Amino acid sequence: MQEFGVGIVGFGFIGKIHTLSYRTLPLYYDPPPCRTKLVAVCTSRRETAETAREKGGFEVATTRFEDLLERDDIQIINVCTPNDLHREQVIAALEAGKHVYCDKPLCLSVAEAREIAAAARAAATKHQMTFHMRFSPALMRARQLIEEGFLGEVYHFAARYLHSGYTDPQRPISWRLSKERGGGGALYDLGSHVIDLMRSLLGDYAQVLGTLHIFVPERPLAEDPSRKGAVKVDDYALFHARMKSGALGIVEASRFATGTNDEMSFEIYGQKGALRFDLMQPNYLEAYDATAPAEPIAGRRGFTRIETVQRFPKPSALPSPKLTLGWERLHVACLYNFLRTIAEDGACEPSLLDGARCQAVMAAVERSAKAGGWCEVEGI
Repeated sequence: MQEFGVGIVGFGFIGKIHTLSYRTLPLYYDPPPCRTKLVAVCTSRRETAETAREKGGFEVATTRFEDLLERDDIQIINVCTPNDLHREQVIAALEAGKHVYCDKPLCLSVAEAREIAAAARAAATKHQMTFHMRFSPALMRARQLIEEGFLGEVYHFAARYLHSGYTDPQRPISWRLSKERGGGGALYDLGSHVIDLMRSLLGDYAQVLGTLHIFVPERPLAEDPSRKGAVKVDDYALFHARMKSGALGIVEASRFATGTNDEMSFEIYGQKGALRFDLMQPNYLEAYDATAPAEPIAGRRGFTRIETVQRFPKPSALPSPKLTLGWERLHVACLYNFLRTIAEDGACEPSLLDGARCQAVMAAVERSAKAGGWCEVEGI
């Protein structure tokens, strides 16, 4: 079995999740597609790098990203840094001949996305975005049903991703609230997930009509809470969508949805049926079959809960398929897909190109919100 050395850059929340996924994947999949070794971790400060090395079980800690690229025992680069660093790090890793696994969103702009896409197309190595929602058993089943024609012609859909983490106006400004570092707010942070998910289920976006709003325009500075700084990225994003298929939709992303936790949900309505899903009830996909008999007394009409639970495709071996689904398990499944692509020389999906196409949708929403009208989604 092949072994690949891993270098992770960034060890905040998502860096820890990716590290956990590498360490536990051989237990979840039997056999795993390959072996991996956590060789090096890179953070911006020596003390955090050493802490990450100790906690994550890495062999080496460094503050120089170039150290990861220069090591012959590292074949995979995991990008878990703030969004403004993605372009430089992803392109450098591809040009150094490394496989790249990048957390969302891809970057800050369509211009950067095009540069990354060009590097990805030219690279001989593999690359994948961490759009882990795609790998929920319920959503994999939804995609199968749609591809089988269960819905027929899709009429319209509604999709949303709601958090409440920024409702406190005293929460200090961080890089996620910076246009220069984050690129966007709720649209980039949460919207990127649901934009990609609906694109994976229903095909490409054609046009969007967007609204972006900031509820708290000033917040305390992290380094000096007595002073305030301006918030320049959206707290809330809402847009109408026209898909290339002709389907219409509404997409919503909020970090101000009071009372919510991690609530990603959607409904899709078609000629022959409907599907709906709620991440807070992750063990079930709900399906309505409009072709079922309607008589006598409604026949077999009605939404059916399909108990997807943890029925991941083999060689998933842990836990039992009947046990309830956990959020971290989706990250392990997403990483498994990436490692299998490397080991089997398969096609990348969702690739950096999918990340670039998501970036194009977000940019169109931003243009639309500024111009006040429908905007075309640019091709990548």
